[in-house]
Amino acid sequence: MSKTMTARDGVSSSDAAGQDRPEGPRTVGGSRAFALLLVITGAAGLLAAWVITIDKFKLLEAKVEGKTFTPGCSLNPVVSCGNVMESKQAAAFGFPNPMLGLVAYGIVICVGMSLLGRARFPRWYWLTFNAGTLFGVGFCTWLQYQSLYNINALCLWCCLAWVATIVMFWYVTSFNIRNGLLPAPGWLRGFFDEFTWVLPVLHIGIIGMLILTRWWDFWTS
Repeated sequence: MSKTMTARDGVSSSDAAGQDRPEGPRTVGGSRAFALLLVITGAAGLLAAWVITIDKFKLLEAKVEGKTFTPGCSLNPVVSCGNVMESKQAAAFGFPNPMLGLVAYGIVICVGMSLLGRARFPRWYWLTFNAGTLFGVGFCTWLQYQSLYNINALCLWCCLAWVATIVMFWYVTSFNIRNGLLPAPGWLRGFFDEFTWVLPVLHIGIIGMLILTRWWDFWTS
């Protein structure tokens, strides 16, 4: 049997040319581009979580010593990582949020590296991964609202994690829809085949507009 491969996502129907895949549940692998996207977005999120965790430790140490620590990304009253780190929203589950990111983004990197090694995963794995990215983008949306309208400050490292999670979510969702792992009508599959990039750009653009209008007087003064 000859090896076949789709042009866009690099999913092959056999493990190697001339060798049929054994009977069993369908498994799906991704293209090199998709794998690299997961590695890059996972690394960006992991970097952000790591820096925030280190600054959080320094902030707590300074408090114990009766000193004041100002994170390097606290640039002005609006871009103030310290205010975000000290908010109750920064520990939504009873521990610092970036600790969750250290685990979650590490998993994303592992998935991307596995795909680079030509790993293939069953449908349940991809749907679980998609559910994880959905939780991530939902949690980021909640944090965005809290930052803009309750904490009244932005953290640059948080913004990097937001962008990485948004891009990751839309491309994982696109991958699952294009490969038939998520049920979708034909026109939607066709849209994701050609215009997946539109959704993360639009999503990030809306957040950017909200940030711009929220502090319009500050940005223009």
